[in-house]
Amino acid sequence: MPFCQRLAPNCTRCFLEEVNTILVLLGIIFLITLMQLVFLGSIIFLENRDPTKTIIWLLILGALPVLGALLYLLLGRVVRKHQLSHHKQVRLEQTEAILMDQQVRLKAEDVDQAGNLPMNKKLARLLLNDAAAPLTFNNRSEVLTNGHETFKSLFAALESAKDHIHLEFFIFHNDAIGQDVLKLLIRKASEGVKIRVLVDGLVNRSLKKRFLELKEVGVEAEGFYPVRFPFLSRQLNLRNHRKIVVVDGRVGFLGGLNVGDEYLSRNTKIGFWRDTFLKLEGDSVNFLQTVFLNDWNGVTHQDINNPLYYPRPQHYGRQMTQIAATGPDSDWGSMLQIFFVALTSSEKSIYIETPYFIPDEGSIMSLKTAALSGLDVKIILQGVPDHKITYWASLSYVEELLASGVRIYRYQKGILHAKILILDGEIGVVGSTNFDIRSFSLDFEISAFIYNCKFAQRLEQDFYQDLADSEEIILAEYKRRPLSNRIKESSARLFSPLL
Repeated sequence: MPFCQRLAPNCTRCFLEEVNTILVLLGIIFLITLMQLVFLGSIIFLENRDPTKTIIWLLILGALPVLGALLYLLLGRVVRKHQLSHHKQVRLEQTEAILMDQQVRLKAEDVDQAGNLPMNKKLARLLLNDAAAPLTFNNRSEVLTNGHETFKSLFAALESAKDHIHLEFFIFHNDAIGQDVLKLLIRKASEGVKIRVLVDGLVNRSLKKRFLELKEVGVEAEGFYPVRFPFLSRQLNLRNHRKIVVVDGRVGFLGGLNVGDEYLSRNTKIGFWRDTFLKLEGDSVNFLQTVFLNDWNGVTHQDINNPLYYPRPQHYGRQMTQIAATGPDSDWGSMLQIFFVALTSSEKSIYIETPYFIPDEGSIMSLKTAALSGLDVKIILQGVPDHKITYWASLSYVEELLASGVRIYRYQKGILHAKILILDGEIGVVGSTNFDIRSFSLDFEISAFIYNCKFAQRLEQDFYQDLADSEEIILAEYKRRPLSNRIKESSARLFSPLL
């Protein structure tokens, strides 16, 4: 018998064994994948999150099992509030008494020393109960338009520091302005000023080496929820979007700007950057300080609360102010509820300026109802996008809002990044909160609510200037937009709950 004929049965047997092995391996992989789908699908289903998010995650998991699982582990997992709120231990010494007293006074409709009501008592009461944001009366504020005004005022305050400087930013670039800030902090540390710097632990990972250098000269610098193993970290999707500066417990800042050259319009690729920051003096700074100390405690587990951080302020004025710090550790959803009440209780006008506009159904209904009720509702969005997906997702809401009478504009001068809300010409809101799902539910945010006509009118000056630098979207023209734009809008909106 020829050799090849004698070898054939053995070759066939080997081939069949290899095929059998491959089939067994494929069966094991299929079984593991199926178990994974059932396990993760059950987790997603039992989380009882928003139905849209649940359906989208289940569809992604079913269509792309491996990639879907990785995306869910990376972006989708829910961190329970009780797992985040343990760091909220720092309290202003009189905070509890203030909260109790104001709850009684608000119910009695006697909320300030002059016997006057704030322009929106319902909103003030919600901020008090929902965000533990006491209403303070002895305050003075200054609106800082764009980077040059902001950093000029900020540097002046930092130069004046005698005891401590607390800085908290979402982004802190190691560029020209970042180097200027760091050099100033190092010099103030050499003068004996205690300095603490807190930045988001994900977007500032490149600063790790620089922060080690700062620690060598006595500056304490930490990252908020640093992400060492991205696919194993449930904090990856929870970012600290707050911008806070407190100097000696007497001067505070908050708003939309981070530390970076682009915020001074120095980045030639980006161009002009439109933003707003707020300088505060008075009782409200105490609560800005408390927010920082709580965030610091959450990262370092250092309870550094001390009466020295809360000096008794001098008399500054009569601006009624509430500082609302919200995030995934909030008990009630906070900023989403706060904005909902702000919109539904307005009586004359609602002016919104936001770079990212991805509202929930309740907010959409509030805006449409306000416009249909005859209120003057204007919204300024980005016309020059810095993030394409959120830009197209924002535009997907335009047509139905225009149809109800809401007037919408696209800013054309450069990048719009200001986060402003003006209600009835009487209440002004400035902070880090965007009008989108992420800011409402996932990010740690901070905003100042100021009940003062002059303050609201000052914000309106910038708002009207931004209107002049914007292009109004006309409904009839918008309906004729290309099909490709509609596809981009719908696709971005579909995945916006996951952003």
